[in-house]
Amino acid sequence: MSVKITRNAAKIIKKELEKEENQGKGLVLKVFVTHSHGDHAHYGMDLAKPTDKDTVVSTDKEIDVIVDPNEPFLEGVKIDYLYFPEEGFVITNPSKGNHGDH
Repeated sequence: MSVKITRNAAKIIKKELEKEENQGKGLVLKVFVTHSHGDHAHYGMDLAKPTDKDTVVSTDKEIDVIVDPNEPFLEGVKIDYLYFPEEGFVITNPSKGNHGDH
């Protein structure tokens, strides 16, 4: 499994992980499919403590991500943080032809 996190997204995620209320809890980023239809999926994310059943993927931004290895739409997922037109996270999967919500 591979997960790509952009520089903008990594800065925001690291700030969240470094918040006092998240320190010492062993939390990592979790990315999941909220629903899929046809040839694409919609994604969500949260902070969670990994279990022994979870697959944790390391990224080049030094952020670990929990993913479900049985969910094909998570292979190659990309997490970005945009400031325009609306500020927030955007999760896509270019390897599956999913370049954004419709």
